[in-house]
Amino acid sequence: MLFVLIALILLALAGVIWGIIQRLQAKKTMDGIEEMLDSAIRGEFTEDSFTEERLSKLESKFADYLQSSSLSALHVKNDRDKIKTLISDISHQTKTPIANLLLHSELLRESELNADQKESLEAISSEAEKLRFLVDALVKLSRLENGILSLDAVEDDPGRILKEIGVSMGKKAEAKGLYLHVHAEGEPAVFDYKWTLEAVSNIVDNAIKYTEKGGIELFLTASEMFTCIHVKDTGIGIAEEDIPRIFARFERLTSSRDKEGVGIGLYLAREILQKEGGYIKVSSKKGEGSEFQIYLKKAV
Repeated sequence: MLFVLIALILLALAGVIWGIIQRLQAKKTMDGIEEMLDSAIRGEFTEDSFTEERLSKLESKFADYLQSSSLSALHVKNDRDKIKTLISDISHQTKTPIANLLLHSELLRESELNADQKESLEAISSEAEKLRFLVDALVKLSRLENGILSLDAVEDDPGRILKEIGVSMGKKAEAKGLYLHVHAEGEPAVFDYKWTLEAVSNIVDNAIKYTEKGGIELFLTASEMFTCIHVKDTGIGIAEEDIPRIFARFERLTSSRDKEGVGIGLYLAREILQKEGGYIKVSSKKGEGSEFQIYLKKAV
């Protein structure tokens, strides 16, 4: 009986010792993994820092994972740097030729030209302007999509955007015999002023382009979570089935093929607003005008 009792005590003691050993080994493994994670967070993780003698099978696999992740992050950074350089080169190398095309077009307008020559000159000037807009838009879009540029969204008055657009685009609307009414009173929101001005300007420019009589009205409304910029026109309108297509990259509706444009302005506008936490809604009927609603988040 005594022998059995001693055996049971020794067995229980062995179980306790085994549990302690397992716990110590688990703690050692977790400490090793935590150390690897800390090194990875600091950007100092290297495979050489952790020798096989001190690594368990789990730690070894985790070290391999972190090593591959570090290499992937390095490759992404290198690719992003290459894209940044390419975008910069495109922007720089195309700016001067396009500017020269536009300059010489203006100089030729002062010459005596026959009707055919004037028509060709207008075509050259129009295509050069289209090319300039396309290159500028693609450069901006690439910088946004690749994270080269980030938006600096802060609380601001969206009415300032409406006032600036009223000044910058008022003459363009007036030249077509259109009104451009601006009502800039509204509540503040959180947005990047420069990029949001770009987005709203693209939408207003489209409204002027596709409106032949009447005009455009800009005004603000507010809800609990958003301040909304409304761009309402009396233009040709959009068929209901075509509304989802207008924000696609390089998408141009059949009804707008005779208008200037490259089909990227609305796509760029949507990308900008989404990165700010906002969005765009459109309501329109064919032949009855359109209303774009640009929602900007309010401060929490």
